[in-house]
Amino acid sequence: MSETREQLTRELMKLVAKEGMVEAGTISPEARLEDLSIQSADFIMILMAIEEKYGAYISVDNDLTETETVQDLLDLAIAKIEEQRAA
Repeated sequence: MSETREQLTRELMKLVAKEGMVEAGTISPEARLEDLSIQSADFIMILMAIEEKYGAYISVDNDLTETETVQDLLDLAIAKIEEQRAA
């Protein structure tokens, strides 16, 4: 049974908050990642956690260049997870 996009979004938001060391209550899809003080090392931890949990690889160099908000990151992660599941 695969989870809905909404469930996946919620799970990813929790993961971003935990791995990015951000208070879960302060994270929203519209929030800019730099405003949340998510550093590049935190990004690596977030991406590694996504890869470990969902088996979806996201390249820091290529995929993250246009990522500015939490929603951008969620959209990218969900697309990669769906690609992985379809494969």
